[in-house]
Amino acid sequence: MTVTIIAETTGESLHPVTSQLIGAAVSLGEEAHVICPGGFGSEEVSKIVGVERVTAIIGDCFEVFDSNAWAESINICIKEGESVILASSTSKGREISATIAAKRKIPIIQDVVSLSGDMEITRPIYSGKAVETSSVTGDCIITLRPNAFEASEIGNNAPVNILNQSANVRIAVQEAIAKASERLDVSEADIIISGGRGMGSVENFSHLEEIADIIGAAVGASRAVVDEWNMPHSMQVGQTGKTVTPSLYIAVGISGAIQHLAGMRSSKYIVAINKDPDAPIFSVADYGIISSWEEALPIVKSELMKLN
Repeated sequence: MTVTIIAETTGESLHPVTSQLIGAAVSLGEEAHVICPGGFGSEEVSKIVGVERVTAIIGDCFEVFDSNAWAESINICIKEGESVILASSTSKGREISATIAAKRKIPIIQDVVSLSGDMEITRPIYSGKAVETSSVTGDCIITLRPNAFEASEIGNNAPVNILNQSANVRIAVQEAIAKASERLDVSEADIIISGGRGMGSVENFSHLEEIADIIGAAVGASRAVVDEWNMPHSMQVGQTGKTVTPSLYIAVGISGAIQHLAGMRSSKYIVAINKDPDAPIFSVADYGIISSWEEALPIVKSELMKLN
């Protein structure tokens, strides 16, 4: 079995999830052929343990994101016999992977959280209320959820092949109206602190941001406050927002609606702070604090500052 990995990039930088994809390949006992769209991060990728070779695709189409053009160029670099293709389960990774799967007429399995050497695959289904386990044989594309796999280490020197290959761009973003946040994206972060309607007002999210700055966390939000307080949709955690798998998820003033639980219940550890002892969030929490945020957060902040 040969594993091909489609590297994930953010702008011209390599996304941290790429080393997790390589780590997944290593866990299968395989070395990987990594394809770097636009050539971004190719030298960095070549130094990651588990990489056999790197293909840096360069071309005009990579100046903007058009999933069809990217998929067409990437697909040419995937040789016959490279049976398993791994990509990240981000919005970009999902779109590119689905397009390549259609072009190659092979199945795709999205949002995988576990992968074994005999190609037994696990992923959450039905909004996280059930877990599906299946076995794969033959060619397929698998997208892996960020932070679900251990990242591979640095200590390699794989060869890098540069290929000039560009497809026609059909759709391109001309202007992004909303300014991107300088904070960590919730889909990438290893620690997330999220607030809900129990925070009282959008102004009170500054208390979450202070704690996030101390522990290097991203700040998330429930759907209710995103809708009602006009917060960026990029912060929303849940079924209609972003599905996250951090090592630590701190839910503050979030009751725990089904759609929110679907987006964060696979976090490694969950801490819930809520003054309602019957809040559904406590059913999935590893640690619970029955208290208002006004009482709990100053103490949490004080204790965290002692550790830094």
